Amino acid sequence: MPYFVDAKDRASLDLAPGASTQTFWGANMLLSLVSIEANSTVPRHTHPHEQAGVVIEGELEMGIGGEVRVLKPGDMYIIPGDVEHYARTGDAPAKALDIFSPVREEFKY
Repeated sequence: MPYFVDAKDRASLDLAPGASTQTFWGANMLLSLVSIEANSTVPRHTHPHEQAGVVIEGELEMGIGGEVRVLKPGDMYIIPGDVEHYARTGDAPAKALDIFSPVREEFKY
């Protein structure tokens, strides 16, 4: 990836119905700009990568390891590898920036 990137020029990758991401990566971490449409869910899943993120627009219900919270812009989360998690929107869309380490190879496109 180049030093500077513009998300508006990056194609999206579908994650689930109503959810997509634009990813950017270096050698040891990957940024994922996730957009989730209103009334959509990223289903429960796990992966070996550590994940951290921040909500940047809208509200997002997030469940991590059995604990559920409604997150608003500026709220952050950290998900250890192999911990089950999901995200869901209500009547409005949401956007979050996720950071993964190590790089998720399946998110490089």
